[in-house]
Amino acid sequence: MGAGNEAVFPNLLIWQQMYGEQMAGAGSIRPEIVGLPVVGLAHVDSPVTRGVAGSGLRGTGEFASQTHVIGVLPGEGSGPEVVAAALTVLEAVAVAVPGHRFDIRLGGPIGDQAIAQTGRPLSDDVANFCGQIFEERGAILAGAGGDRFVYESRRRFRLNCKLNPLVPSAVPLAAHRMKPEALAGVDILVVRENMGGIYQGTWSEFQSATKGAWAEQTFLYTEPQIQQIVHKAAALARDRRGLLTVVTKPNGVPTISNLWLRCAREIATAYQIPLRELEIDYAAFALIQDPRQFDVIVTPNLFGDILSDVGGVLLGSRGLCYGGSFSDTGVAIYQTNHGAAHDLAGTDRANPVGQIYSLAMMLRESFGLTREAIGIHAAVDQVWHKGVRTDDLAEPGCQSVGTQEMARLIAEAVRTNLAGCS
Repeated sequence: MGAGNEAVFPNLLIWQQMYGEQMAGAGSIRPEIVGLPVVGLAHVDSPVTRGVAGSGLRGTGEFASQTHVIGVLPGEGSGPEVVAAALTVLEAVAVAVPGHRFDIRLGGPIGDQAIAQTGRPLSDDVANFCGQIFEERGAILAGAGGDRFVYESRRRFRLNCKLNPLVPSAVPLAAHRMKPEALAGVDILVVRENMGGIYQGTWSEFQSATKGAWAEQTFLYTEPQIQQIVHKAAALARDRRGLLTVVTKPNGVPTISNLWLRCAREIATAYQIPLRELEIDYAAFALIQDPRQFDVIVTPNLFGDILSDVGGVLLGSRGLCYGGSFSDTGVAIYQTNHGAAHDLAGTDRANPVGQIYSLAMMLRESFGLTREAIGIHAAVDQVWHKGVRTDDLAEPGCQSVGTQEMARLIAEAVRTNLAGCS
């Protein structure tokens, strides 16, 4: 693809008209997500909440003039490289729109690095750092953290809701394992319960001279936990295309699945939206076989983890997966969905786009900077449209670049897209 493709996206308004309705990303931290009263909360229009009467941009006015506090946890493996790439793009936003002020603060090690230094994946120092960021109405941008970092941080800050958008780019990517016609119009939001289930259970290991070794793990779900997450998902589905799917495994996990199904049926009826009930194994198959049948998918912890990763096939690379975990008070941590990719650490080969998307999600969800988030998504599409790829998306006739060069090109496009938007 040649330089003539620069005319495809001449400015941000053109991109919004062409692709605004297909933009990857979740919607604002609305009452449906955080469980706060409607009064006093501004709304943001986005793919999660598109079409909601009364939605409006928070990218201007009060929110735009604030100083936005961002706590950064670089993580491990390739995490520091892709986080640095995201911060390159954030700098471009700040340069293009001088009215924005970002107070960037660097936190300590997480995951395996933290275990090596403190014995825990989430140390007290890092937890206190995050707590201070949240007290100042900020948000956390995190790289990958191993061991139980994500589970401990969700428990510590009561991040009970995770949103994983699955919306393929409008730019055709030959690296996709799926036919383009199967991806046309795909717009899925996975709503995952974070605080219960097997990831937040208890476990023990035993050793016997006669029986050998054995292990136990127990977990539970309470009715209020399930009702809380299903209410959020139902409200989001009602404001999107009105399709809600609940994923369980009734024969394999009978009592918990039955409780989930009962709650989901009652809440779907209250919201007057149709409810589809799928078992996890078939849901994984259907997500790839016919993804257009899905709108909002609500799941227990483990099943949401599985489906979000399977959904990476729809995006074209696991390096494009991202999401945010939210509390009922608006506390949020944004990350990619992929791991630390230790084999790519220090090679400048990791795809930074998932982390950059998570930054855009933060700008929109936590700070109401919708226009800026759209500008970032537009910039990624522009760069791809010119035939530039990272190794995981490489295809014949395209230029393959490293992590930091991809970030530089996206940042350059962001500056162009947002120029004059202040």
